[in-house]
Amino acid sequence: MIGQDKIFTTLEKVMVSTKADETEAVFVGGTSGLTRYANSFIHQNVAVENTKVTFRVAIGNKIGTAACNSFVLTDLKKALRSAYEIAKQQKPNNDFKGFARPASYAELETFDQKTSKFTPKQRATKLKRVFAKGARYNYDMAGALSTEDGEIAVLNSHGVRCYQPHTTASINIIATGEDSSGYASGLSSKIEDLDIPALATTAVTKCRKSKHPKDIKPGEYEVILEPAALGELFEWLNFVAFGSKAFEENTSFLAGRIGEKVMGENVSITDDAFDPGNPGIAFDFEGVPKKKVDLVLKGVAKGVVYNLISASRAGIQSTGHGLPAEYASEGSMPSNIRLSAGDSTLDEMISQVEDGLLVTRFHYINGFLDPRVALMTGMTRDGLFRIKKGKLRGGVKNLRFTDSMMDVFSNVLGASSERKAVGSWWGSVASMYMPTMRIGKFKFTGKTDF
Repeated sequence: MIGQDKIFTTLEKVMVSTKADETEAVFVGGTSGLTRYANSFIHQNVAVENTKVTFRVAIGNKIGTAACNSFVLTDLKKALRSAYEIAKQQKPNNDFKGFARPASYAELETFDQKTSKFTPKQRATKLKRVFAKGARYNYDMAGALSTEDGEIAVLNSHGVRCYQPHTTASINIIATGEDSSGYASGLSSKIEDLDIPALATTAVTKCRKSKHPKDIKPGEYEVILEPAALGELFEWLNFVAFGSKAFEENTSFLAGRIGEKVMGENVSITDDAFDPGNPGIAFDFEGVPKKKVDLVLKGVAKGVVYNLISASRAGIQSTGHGLPAEYASEGSMPSNIRLSAGDSTLDEMISQVEDGLLVTRFHYINGFLDPRVALMTGMTRDGLFRIKKGKLRGGVKNLRFTDSMMDVFSNVLGASSERKAVGSWWGSVASMYMPTMRIGKFKFTGKTDF
């Protein structure tokens, strides 16, 4: 950890050397430690320390970008000069109205000293409990446990100065038997918030209860989707529906439907970095304060998230969802999706299902089939269970689903009051907060032999 003062002081020294009309520097750095395990033993420890500084400069409305993986003054100045030379060769961007202006930023508690200092030996000690849980049933345990710390800072020539340290602890556990598997995961900014023995028990229990899976015909079923399964779906919705690019290009299912009902009235989807249950970063990679954004409110389409450029084109203010410069072509995307909770427990929802399925998670999802109706396809994985007359009746072989998320979330019959943090593509600076959800109709279109 370099610290706010040194980051600001160093980058300010560099930024004064440019002749550009406007200058921006984004610092992203930190250390990550990863312990991988398979067959119930640790086979790899990885430690990565990285620092990346990205400069953007504007000459009029021509923008240049360059980056370096160094915090040495000479390297930083070289990268800034490169950004300036690149800007001189660019075509004008008429949608560019300048870099962010100074603002106030919320202080969010996303850093934990113990997690930051967690060692490989300490991770190994945690994993002993995982292996012991699997050994009881002669299951192989596989997965990874990671702890990391990081810093994000944004400065620009208009006086923007924002900084936030963060830590992340995450684990995924797969228990594997002769013909079944079970999955569990945990994510928090604090390692001590992860109840790793309980997660291992969940994975083992799913593996044990899904052994000798039975064949089942594809078709339309009532389902209960656990947080990991919902997280996979919403990771795709972030990309194909809730960002400014998809909305502008009319590929999002929200495009042309703002103010219309697109899901059930018991469904609300919000991007909210300030949710105390799972806080995110208080600003984006352009130094704009994050805003809470209602994407779908009580089933009605409300809007999408924006960065500075896309907001300029739309004639509105940025919502604080600018991506790192290398992803600028993707527009903007949510980083802290929250799906509305209900008032049920998992057991209560299971008891209400006459004939259906419990889905632990999905994988290999393709969300590009027909984004205008959010049509997706994918496979179940690591725990698919039949529900009969309100009780789990054992495992069934994995199925392929193909369904419109507009239809799926128009048929929500209930949700849990408890929500869980689920990781996303954006790693430590973003996550999703998902309940368990009961869906009245969910279409499965193919089956497997396992």
